[in-house]
Amino acid sequence: MRRRLINSTLAVVLVVIAVFGVSLVIVETRTISSSAQESVNSEALRLVSVIDSRMLAGESVGPQSLAGVGPDRYARIRIPGRAPIELGARPGGSLIRGTATGARGESVLVEESRSTVTREVGRTLLIIGAVALLAIVSAVLLAVRQANKLASPLTDLAETAERLGSGDPRPRHKRYGVHELDRVADVLDSSAERIGRMLTAERRLAADASHQLRTPLTALSMRLEEIALTDDLDTVKEEATIALTQVERLTDVVERLLTNSRDPRTGSAVVFDLDEVVKQQLEEWRPAYRSAGRAIVRSGKQGLRAVGTPGAVAQVLAALIENSLMHGGGTVAVRTRVTGNQTVVEVTDQGPGVPADLGARIFERSISGRNSTGIGLAVARDLAEADGGRLEMLQQQPAVFALFLSRVARGPREPEQTIR
Repeated sequence: MRRRLINSTLAVVLVVIAVFGVSLVIVETRTISSSAQESVNSEALRLVSVIDSRMLAGESVGPQSLAGVGPDRYARIRIPGRAPIELGARPGGSLIRGTATGARGESVLVEESRSTVTREVGRTLLIIGAVALLAIVSAVLLAVRQANKLASPLTDLAETAERLGSGDPRPRHKRYGVHELDRVADVLDSSAERIGRMLTAERRLAADASHQLRTPLTALSMRLEEIALTDDLDTVKEEATIALTQVERLTDVVERLLTNSRDPRTGSAVVFDLDEVVKQQLEEWRPAYRSAGRAIVRSGKQGLRAVGTPGAVAQVLAALIENSLMHGGGTVAVRTRVTGNQTVVEVTDQGPGVPADLGARIFERSISGRNSTGIGLAVARDLAEADGGRLEMLQQQPAVFALFLSRVARGPREPEQTIR
């Protein structure tokens, strides 16, 4: 592209120089020739005038009494009854002649070599050639500058497009001062931002899926191990029923992840029995706590109803219980209570709590007190907010996390119960 721009610009300049240069040479040549002819004629008229004035005054007319005609000119004066008078040396070659006749019959012939005109035309051509060469050099420099100004941005834009294709969606926010090129840069930057958001959403979906599916799969494998190790038919049926429940939860988790990947704000909140969700989580996590030599208990009000997505609430509670298992210590207590028009589920343990340097940052992605993924609490908060609830840390040491959900009061015949 650079070469084409330079060649096209140079071709235009050469055409302009050829057209105007040839015209200028022709005009200047004619002007110089006409000027030389007029100069010779003027010289002849001057000599005739001098001769007339001297003859009228009765003075002698001779080579000494007449001014010279210049080194490149020759003059011959004829006066009736006298010998011709010659001034200067007669030039050879092609000549320019000028004649004049006086009132007393005298005549003057002035000759000048045409080489003087040729030399003048040559000097003029040299000046025109120098100007043309300067114009060509200037045009080449300007063409190179314009080619770089246009080609470099195109190279940058091509590199940006290649980076987008190779999976690097960072926008460059670089502009070039050319409206059309800046427009292309705007479109590429917008595309880079969209691709970046899409890649982030895909990576987030993969991370969330791996994190949220890990716990149900672990629990399911434990149930299957229980079935494989027992010979009691009733135990097999009980464990199989629980395993089917966990399979249903896995399906719900997958559907929830796909829904959130399309639109994180999309929720399917309904009125549900909170006791069933809490009970299911306690049954699911007790084997893991027994294996760790720890216990998980429940306290607080029973018979509470809340607004939310049961699967999402189960995932939030699973994240909190797993967090206590991995980072906490002692007995884990799941407590349900009511505050105003909200139902609260608190999860606490007897461990050291959240480090002081983390604080509220515990809900940020990739923030973890140990070598874990650091996305469990972040995902849990997103799930809670998707259904209009919220997840908060009420206390750092020992750690107390609370899930707030909208409360639905039971009918007059459905009293709430408190359990210990």
